[in-house]
Amino acid sequence: MDLRKTYIITHYIKAIVATVLILAGNLACQAQNPGETERKQLFDYQWKFFQGDTASAKSRDFNDKAWRSLDLPHDWSIEGKVSPKNPMGGAGGYFPAGIGWYRKTFKAPGEWKGKKVSIYFEGVYMNAEVFINGKSLGIYPYGYSSFSYDLSPYLDFNSENVIAVRVDNSQQVNSRWYSGSGVYRHVWMIATEAVHIAQWGVAITTPDASSKKATVQIKTLVKNETDLPKSIVLSTWLKGADAKNAGNGQIKVELAAHSEKEVAQTIPVTAPRLWTPESPALYNARIQVLQNKKVIDQTETSFGIRSVKFTTENGFQLNGKTVKLNGGCVHHDNGCLGAAAFDRAEERKIEQLKEAGFNAVRTSHNPPSEAFLNACDRLGLLVVDESFDCWKTGKNKYDYAQYFSQWWKRDVDAMVLHDRNHPSIIMWSIGNEIVERGTPGAVETAKMLADAIKKIDNLRPVTSAIVDNGKEWATLDPLMAAHDIAGYNYHLWSAAADHQRVPSRMIMQTESYPKDAFANWKLVKNNNYVIGDFVWTAMDYLGESGIGRWYYSGDMPGEHWEHDFFPWHGAYCGDIDLIGWRKPISHYRSLLYNNTEKLYMAVREPEPDPIEIKTTWWSVWPTWESWTWPEYFGKAIKVEVYSKYPGVRLYLNNKLIGEKPTTEEQEHKAEFTVPYAPGQLKAMGVDNGKEIEATVLQTAGDAAKIGVTVDRKEIKADGQDLSYVTVEVTDKDGILQPNAANRLNFKIEGPATIAGVANGDLKDTDPYVGNAHRAWHGRALIVIRSTHDAGDIKLTVSSDGLSAAILDIKAIPVKSK
Repeated sequence: MDLRKTYIITHYIKAIVATVLILAGNLACQAQNPGETERKQLFDYQWKFFQGDTASAKSRDFNDKAWRSLDLPHDWSIEGKVSPKNPMGGAGGYFPAGIGWYRKTFKAPGEWKGKKVSIYFEGVYMNAEVFINGKSLGIYPYGYSSFSYDLSPYLDFNSENVIAVRVDNSQQVNSRWYSGSGVYRHVWMIATEAVHIAQWGVAITTPDASSKKATVQIKTLVKNETDLPKSIVLSTWLKGADAKNAGNGQIKVELAAHSEKEVAQTIPVTAPRLWTPESPALYNARIQVLQNKKVIDQTETSFGIRSVKFTTENGFQLNGKTVKLNGGCVHHDNGCLGAAAFDRAEERKIEQLKEAGFNAVRTSHNPPSEAFLNACDRLGLLVVDESFDCWKTGKNKYDYAQYFSQWWKRDVDAMVLHDRNHPSIIMWSIGNEIVERGTPGAVETAKMLADAIKKIDNLRPVTSAIVDNGKEWATLDPLMAAHDIAGYNYHLWSAAADHQRVPSRMIMQTESYPKDAFANWKLVKNNNYVIGDFVWTAMDYLGESGIGRWYYSGDMPGEHWEHDFFPWHGAYCGDIDLIGWRKPISHYRSLLYNNTEKLYMAVREPEPDPIEIKTTWWSVWPTWESWTWPEYFGKAIKVEVYSKYPGVRLYLNNKLIGEKPTTEEQEHKAEFTVPYAPGQLKAMGVDNGKEIEATVLQTAGDAAKIGVTVDRKEIKADGQDLSYVTVEVTDKDGILQPNAANRLNFKIEGPATIAGVANGDLKDTDPYVGNAHRAWHGRALIVIRSTHDAGDIKLTVSSDGLSAAILDIKAIPVKSK
């Protein structure tokens, strides 16, 4: 038999084995690693789902055959229709909520006998009650915390077991933004020996870090859940990205029966690669528990070697170098995917933030997914990890305030223990715009939360986002003193006076208006005690409906909390829109903070006389990359040019319109008024009289065809990988038609599904799950999700009167470890 035939037969045998294991309801990770029983195993596949409430669903013998089959992560709210009748209201984007049930049937492998087996949920929104074979394991209220339950006493090795999860998101309104509903993050099974490393039991710090040498300190919590004392050896190996040994150590440990012990190891690393946003070098710690020279437990933890320091004299220093934080706030949704935290969706979000010039992100107002933080580590984005939106006093009737007193400690511990090894995290935030902020009780709560964090991690500072409460700003000084860093929401203009009053205060603007980009950049640039600015927001998001809107005279005026602005069902205040298009404000902000782009041009939307355009607090004037305004022929149109060059020149059809300076004195902006005529609009960056760089806008003809671009043409056939396809309606020459609003139809063939569809218009109530959507300003987005089968995927995008586009993508087999 030749090698090719052997390979084909072997390949198909493996595929058949994997398929059988899935169909048998065995653990999901076995589809990726047939025949293996790992310590931590993905439990996302082959669940049953029912939207509604049925108490008998907790029972082991409940018949769920009529229920929908699906893989996690899953958000049922995003699948629903946006409607003003839905209970989430404007805060949640007018999406449906309610109660849902998930069930999964599985067989416990014989290898689990005598082991500690637990189920681990990364996040369920919200009030998740978990059952095993009809036995309730508990209810976890907070939708953003990770939690686990011990299954060992309840597993049946002779017949099938059933995990059932009741998710209750029916008490509305409970969030000020879109929360989603369901088991929206990963689920895992964890199986260990009775002597093992505890869940979240590894803490890695680098108290000394330089390019010459570093000290890596590893603290490992080891548990002995047997009736006898145990003697073990804890062995740790450090490896760099090159897989070479970077250091190791081992220590003998005596464990009493039914005890746990934290074991500290210090390992020097010579000439380490330091973690920075520009060069995010990661290391790996493999920690083994050995008994009688046999490995009985093993974990691997990724970490980075870096130092952080905060002083009023030098600001925030990373590895001894002052870094100014150009930050953005983000909510947890992934646009048309809702809350579902697919690894690729979280990774793409970080890619977009990096591309937009941000070096930091604030996870407002809750801990993010593990995949989000892993991407920040890997791609190099600094993180402010935030816990809550409220403490004891709520902002909505059913929000976290009703759980705070009983649950805050468990949720804070979960955040810090779960996230502490991520080098991207540089500080912890304990809250946002706390309602009781002007009271002595708030000071005590802040101290309580900060102390709890520092018992686990005393190397990172603690902050929270504090907003004016309508009284003298200085009355909030006691609250700010309870933090290491004072977080200002929309109040950086008072930094100079505050510095005079409280010289020791470190200041960071935790939220700012997009329109104030230049003023905030200047304050950050010129004052080391101001370490950065985080704009509200980096990205558009669902819920908080109408924030960032602009409107026309005759429309309902006001801010998003003052009226119901349906069909607005999201926030348009982001630098990046819902499908990933960078708005002009994004290019301007990046130009201020970075030297990666130095010239950009956009056109202010003209006012259709006599109607006027009105802006709101979080909005900027609607501005577009467009020189296609046929209804304004001969009328004056304003053109904005952003430039890091000393000056710019503007040409229309090769005729000079004018030249203007664009230094810091002009806020690196120039505005030209141009009588509209179709053709080519060109801006040139000028230095010492020389034209250095050009940017061009070209008038588009009539919509004629569809163009598609894809972020990845190969995706893994693991049932979770994604490919993002941007659709553009263009003229016959391929120029984007920015006024196109064609209805687009999507057809998928092959081993994939359409996970979501969208445009950037947060007034468009077309469903986010479907096979059609309108273009907005010429663009739309389709998200393709793999199945468990490899093969060729074909996407066809069509629209009446336009030439269709066809895109080919490959789903590639998942490699076994």
